[in-house]
Amino acid sequence: MTLREFYLERRRTEVPVFLKVLKALPADQAGYKPHDRSPSAQQIAWTLTWELRSCLDVVRNHRAEWKSEPPPPLPEIIQLFEQWSSELTERVAAMDDEAWNRTASFYVNGKVVSEQPAGTFLWFILFDAIHHRGQLTTYLRPMGSKVPPIYGPSGDERPS
Repeated sequence: MTLREFYLERRRTEVPVFLKVLKALPADQAGYKPHDRSPSAQQIAWTLTWELRSCLDVVRNHRAEWKSEPPPPLPEIIQLFEQWSSELTERVAAMDDEAWNRTASFYVNGKVVSEQPAGTFLWFILFDAIHHRGQLTTYLRPMGSKVPPIYGPSGDERPS
């Protein structure tokens, strides 16, 4: 199994878990944040989604630029997350080794902040997204929601 194939396997496993967490967010509580310096639940959900957009740009053009855009409403974020996740999986599945290993540039405010193989960038973003998903799960209970199973049952599930 190549690293690209393993990446695809992990994406296919992780995306449904991301969606469980995103769909557990109460839309009327999207602005919730546990501390003044913390991002809101909606901002974290948008970061997860916008990261997919950056990954798509890297896969398409070997170039991405991070932009701070205000988040759309939570239902739109979830719809874009699903759409861009599917597209990313399809495009990575169609990549060859040369494209996977070609250097990609990542920009912030018009300046290159990272140059690395596209595959390395995709793994980095997947790990970052898993981190942010964990952040988001800590918001769920204080928001009045339940934590869905991630890598096994959560404390909010009763064994059957």
